[in-house]
Amino acid sequence: MPRRGKVVRRQPPPDPKFQSRGLQKFINRLMTRGKKSVAEGIVFRAMDLIEQRLRRQPLEVFDTAVRNAMPVLEVKPRRVGGATYQVPVEIRGERRLALAQRWLITAARGRAGKSMAEKLAAELMDAAQGTGVTIKKRDDTHRMAEANKAFAHYRW
Repeated sequence: MPRRGKVVRRQPPPDPKFQSRGLQKFINRLMTRGKKSVAEGIVFRAMDLIEQRLRRQPLEVFDTAVRNAMPVLEVKPRRVGGATYQVPVEIRGERRLALAQRWLITAARGRAGKSMAEKLAAELMDAAQGTGVTIKKRDDTHRMAEANKAFAHYRW
């Protein structure tokens, strides 16, 4: 955090195939060890699989999946008088997107399947339909925030 001046958020250029900034951000998040071409190949193969199986625009399925996976509330620990309370707080937009994408990638990596493209396609299709590990994670986060609603007055 600089002492003066605002931090300017840089936007990644859109991806080469679908011209979507959101998909490019997802590719960057999926990338490991700087191998962007490998990550792009995985995502584009997953999009082709989605198009074959659902006969819908893959970018629509992707956007729906990310939107369904976005959490609204989360809990943050707050120490008050020696006790630690889990305080529910609303999540700002950038963090919502980051959490949703991270959860989708983690769930896809943990899934049983042949290739990462197939696992990612399956997880995106599940999330777009409102099922899957990612949606369960979001629901668990919301449930935890709902259960700790009594401590909302400790919000800072």
